[in-house]
Amino acid sequence: MRLTQVQKAERFRELHAREGAFVIPNPWDRGTAIALAAMGFPALATTSAGLAFARGRPDTPTALGLDSVLGNIAEIVDAVDLPVNADFQAGYADDLEGLAANVSRCVATGVAGLSIEDASGSSDDPLYSLPEAVDRIRAARAAIDESGADALLTARAECFLYGRTDLTEAITRLQTFADAGADVLYAPGVRAREDIAALVDALRPYPVNVLMGSDTGLTVADLAELGVRRISVGSALARVAWGGFLSAARQIADDGRFAGLTQAAPFGELNGLFSG
Repeated sequence: MRLTQVQKAERFRELHAREGAFVIPNPWDRGTAIALAAMGFPALATTSAGLAFARGRPDTPTALGLDSVLGNIAEIVDAVDLPVNADFQAGYADDLEGLAANVSRCVATGVAGLSIEDASGSSDDPLYSLPEAVDRIRAARAAIDESGADALLTARAECFLYGRTDLTEAITRLQTFADAGADVLYAPGVRAREDIAALVDALRPYPVNVLMGSDTGLTVADLAELGVRRISVGSALARVAWGGFLSAARQIADDGRFAGLTQAAPFGELNGLFSG
């Protein structure tokens, strides 16, 4: 029998309560979710960028409609018997009532958790003010609690992604988000070993998610030693897939050669993976 949403949420909480770090990779469709689950990863997370690129759209808050995003989340939840965390951007609404309603719809897909970021989508002021961002975390927390699903809420401070690289600001925002009801804290873009260590130390005892969007030289063991609890890869796996596709296709288009096709996964392996 498949796990219920409550059981998945319980398992997800247990993963965050254990010692050491776990990797939560990011599929962007049903097939990639099945493949990652078959490799033994304990949980998965959706990726807004991976979905957007697959739909031929940029990764912006308005590039994909809410129904499309929720459909993708539901598809991935249905594909695997694992906890799934939804990359829910800023909740797809500027007002608190709309945010709460959308979070409720996201929880209804069966996720074990979801993340809310403090990016506003405005080019003039890319981050919500701290009071606004806190109100948004409170609204998301209340919507989750009212659903009865016990899903984990991850709060994201997007400072580093918008050139605001003062670690103190990210720490202050995340500490305040924790007070507002967040379960997991996340500042994508923090890469240096010393910054990661400082972030983890300042946010104890809350579990911290670190994004590994490229090979920085740090390993899972290194991040665990720094006290990181959860490691995601964001759009990186999707970009790896796109990199292989573009490289092989360009070679055919520009040189008339097919050497890039030697990197293709065997047909039988893929057919077997999806025949179960």
